[in-house]
Amino acid sequence: MGLTDLVIRDVRVIDGTGEPSYRADVALAGGRIAELRREGDGPRPSAPARRTLDATGLALSPGFIDMHAHSDLALLRDPEHLAKVAQGVTLEVIGQDGLSYAPVDDRTLAQVRQTITGWNGDGSDIDFDWRTVGEYLDRLDRGIAVNAAYLIPQGTVRMYAMGWEDRPPSGQELDRMRELVADGMAQGAVGLSSGLTYPPGMYAGDGELGELCRVVARFGGFYSPHHRSYGAGALEAYAEMVRLTRDAGCALHLTHATMNFGVNEGRAGELLALIDTALDDGVDISLDTYPYTPGCTTLVAMLPSWASEGGPQAVLARLRDRAVAERIRYELEVTGSDGCHGVPIEWDTIEVSGTQRPELAAECVGETIAQAAARRAEAPWDVARRLLIEDRLGVTILQHVGHEENVRAIMRHRVHTGGSDGILRGAKPHPRAYGTFPRYLGRYARDLGVLSLEETVAHLTGRPAARLRLPDRGLVREGYRADLVLFDPATVAAGATFDAPRTGPVGIPYVLIDGRFAVADGRRTDVLAGRAVRRTPPKH
Repeated sequence: MGLTDLVIRDVRVIDGTGEPSYRADVALAGGRIAELRREGDGPRPSAPARRTLDATGLALSPGFIDMHAHSDLALLRDPEHLAKVAQGVTLEVIGQDGLSYAPVDDRTLAQVRQTITGWNGDGSDIDFDWRTVGEYLDRLDRGIAVNAAYLIPQGTVRMYAMGWEDRPPSGQELDRMRELVADGMAQGAVGLSSGLTYPPGMYAGDGELGELCRVVARFGGFYSPHHRSYGAGALEAYAEMVRLTRDAGCALHLTHATMNFGVNEGRAGELLALIDTALDDGVDISLDTYPYTPGCTTLVAMLPSWASEGGPQAVLARLRDRAVAERIRYELEVTGSDGCHGVPIEWDTIEVSGTQRPELAAECVGETIAQAAARRAEAPWDVARRLLIEDRLGVTILQHVGHEENVRAIMRHRVHTGGSDGILRGAKPHPRAYGTFPRYLGRYARDLGVLSLEETVAHLTGRPAARLRLPDRGLVREGYRADLVLFDPATVAAGATFDAPRTGPVGIPYVLIDGRFAVADGRRTDVLAGRAVRRTPPKH
């Protein structure tokens, strides 16, 4: 072997398989793992190296794969991207929850930008010089902080093909949706996402979704639905997705697979039994979760689906109409809207985490809607309605409806992977955006022993790489890409808290992407080694 770029000496290798760790020297060259010499296997790598790193006391693992990220615009606007790089994330899966920025035409792009302003900002600082999935991936290839794989957003596809109408598609419209999905898959997407509590994707029936999944299956991709309920009817919603993908012959990845709200306390075992039965029947299923109990979304997402028909401007018009607004309130507070997962909304669980208008943020961020209403001597719905109108639907929220026992039970499952679901915008974002991966390693593996460290790393690396069908990522093996993390098992922890959500982690001094240091000695470098990771075609 010729000159190597880096030799990492005396490191504890946690290789992403879940097998016991071992000590080794690891040599990198040309962005790949060139040599892996275990302790006791013979002489250390002898080829000259440009740099040698003594890693005594550190563990080496594959880079972490965030299976549910909302960095679609952050990757373009923020070269440092410390939220993810500092955690050791080397690959994010974006295009989530059925809403993103490709494929689009000019009309659809304008609507998407307003619809998910709360997730990504309005994009006024972005040059949207793409329209197709392939063009978006090409834009990422110019250089980004971490690698990124893309899911075709079903809600955006429906918006493109037939607008915001709550009805079945015509034959021509369904053909157009199939065409858009096929084009996106051919251009490198890894699968299809849905947000089945978000309009307009939620208007799709199972037959329509099944047709799109059949297209995805032809390309060897997977379907990643935010399904129709995480509250009342959650188990039925999970079962619906299993049936749908089984019939379509498509792999299924259940995104942020939680069991939330009071109706689901202690019921994780029922979900896992459903998944185990399907796995035993040969269904290809995986799932991801974040290691926190609260969720995070936009306030407008809580509204009933009928209130969103026609798009963002129609929503605002309905909110301004007192009679229609009262109908929305009744459904939210009394009967339970489909946007709030069929559960009557509890305003003391809805915490405002961000707004687009700074003066609104100063007024209410960090308070629940109930607290803001009490302070102002107003009804909670009046506060929520006013915020939605004044912020033009841009309000983001934390929703405190989860259960710790469910979180722990689900993360132990054999097909579990990690996903942050991290929304990076807002004055007080959810700490999962900055803390998911070190929290798994520190709190849940080391401190609580929910999983062994080796198994935890496998959940965050090897398993997601297998779901994405990446033949040379996710493991520490010779010939694999040198997307790697060096962390201290004794100290690694999330620094992010609900009070200080943008605090970086501790105990992760080195992160390498493509064999280059993105983090060195705990500091972010200027390396932008990330690129689009395109779907690997299935073998025939």
